[in-house]
Amino acid sequence: MTIAVIYGGTRPNGNTETLTKLAIQGIDAEEIYLKDYVIKPIIDMRHAEEGFPDVQDDYNSIMKRILPHDILIFSTPIYWYSMTGTMKNFIDRWSQTLRDPKYPDFKSKMASKKAFVIAVGGDDPYIKGLPLIQQFQYIFDFMGIEFAGYILGNGNKPGEVLQDKVALFAATQMRNKLTENI
Repeated sequence: MTIAVIYGGTRPNGNTETLTKLAIQGIDAEEIYLKDYVIKPIIDMRHAEEGFPDVQDDYNSIMKRILPHDILIFSTPIYWYSMTGTMKNFIDRWSQTLRDPKYPDFKSKMASKKAFVIAVGGDDPYIKGLPLIQQFQYIFDFMGIEFAGYILGNGNKPGEVLQDKVALFAATQMRNKLTENI
């Protein structure tokens, strides 16, 4: 089994990235930093007769990197009690890919995957981060993706997550679970 990590944060070496790196330490994983790509917001053309137009950005190149993997880890800071805008733009574009003739089996390919979520925030994330986890659960349910687990961590300033013993333990547990799968 192969793993792709999709980072939604925009701060280099931020708390979410730090916690994610601990969870995948010693594991071969393809790391994709969405901040390094241009992902245009979706223009909803689901019900238009002409359908979705081709979009000139980096989204399809990211999908080509992600689709071959068996396990996806969505790593996002908690921004305003949800995922980052970068991550949301990426996932919103799935609506377009579901109707793209270049990806005729997109949903079935995604349904064969397991997914994990790692999210860190600074305003009581163990409670206020739960709607984010639920949002991912709904996304994964819609796509048929197995939701294999999540970690919520507490941290605001760079490095603060390293003081969150619960999140550090959860990262070790996730690493063990991932190691069993590969």
